[in-house]
Amino acid sequence: MAPPTAAQGLSLARLPLPAKVGFGGVMVVLAALVYWVVFYTEVSAKIEQANRQSADLQTELARQQQAQAGYLVDRDELVMRQQRQRELNKVLPADTEAAAFLSSLQQVSNVSGVDLKGWKPEEEQAQAFYAKVPMRLDLGGRFHQIAKFMYEVGRLDRIINIENIELSEPKIVGDDVDLKAHCLATTFHALKAKPPPSASAAAPPPPPPPAAGGTKP
Repeated sequence: MAPPTAAQGLSLARLPLPAKVGFGGVMVVLAALVYWVVFYTEVSAKIEQANRQSADLQTELARQQQAQAGYLVDRDELVMRQQRQRELNKVLPADTEAAAFLSSLQQVSNVSGVDLKGWKPEEEQAQAFYAKVPMRLDLGGRFHQIAKFMYEVGRLDRIINIENIELSEPKIVGDDVDLKAHCLATTFHALKAKPPPSASAAAPPPPPPPAAGGTKP
């Protein structure tokens, strides 16, 4: 009797039902395992990598947002400092600005109706942190105009003191008195900080070498 062929031995049709079910289950498990190894593991690795990249990007975004917030704070502080510096320069400029000083006095005289007849700058007087810039003024006008001139000078942004006021030659004009006024207008400017002396300039000079032929003690 001839042995059964391989096709006959592997024929599913001849297998009993439990064997067919078991064989089908094995094939499903193998297919699931192949899917797990080939597809799911690769996709899971990509998802995990994408999650790590997303976390890194979120961390970088938070760092950039914090840096932006710090930049905005620094920018606003810089703007405020520049504004304060501009206001300080109006009150106490860094230079003499004699032309601007005289221009301010001329504008005030025009507003108050005073005739600014003459002016004479005087020598600056240096103090510890600032310098005085005096200027002699000769004015003419009615009493209330001269008083308004003094008042308006005190309202200027730049500090200007009016002192040594002398009134002379009063003349009655209608219901008012026409006068001549002589005064000293003094403004100020900040002194620039002096650079520190260099090490070579601050160090004392070396002692001279002993004379040739000297005797030892």
